[in-house]
Amino acid sequence: METNVMVGTFTAYTNKMTTEQLNVFSQATKGLEGVDYTPLAVSTQLVSGTNYRFFCNSKGVYPNSLNEGAIVTIYQPLQGQPHVTSIHRCQ
Repeated sequence: METNVMVGTFTAYTNKMTTEQLNVFSQATKGLEGVDYTPLAVSTQLVSGTNYRFFCNSKGVYPNSLNEGAIVTIYQPLQGQPHVTSIHRCQ
């Protein structure tokens, strides 16, 4: 199956994440506290670097917290470390 990717547009979400994508997620979210995020699917956007939108299960790290959905957006510059640019709760 061939997909056409245009620079500047996000791809469709896929649950087949590469090791590289999971490493970007791990590096960018390493310092987050209070909520655990588990990536379930990813969408990418090629810019001068790469934007990642990870659809995640999120769960607070306190007793009786509920599972919720969240979109964690991460920017991986051409040079340097990836970092979280936003986190939006899915309602």
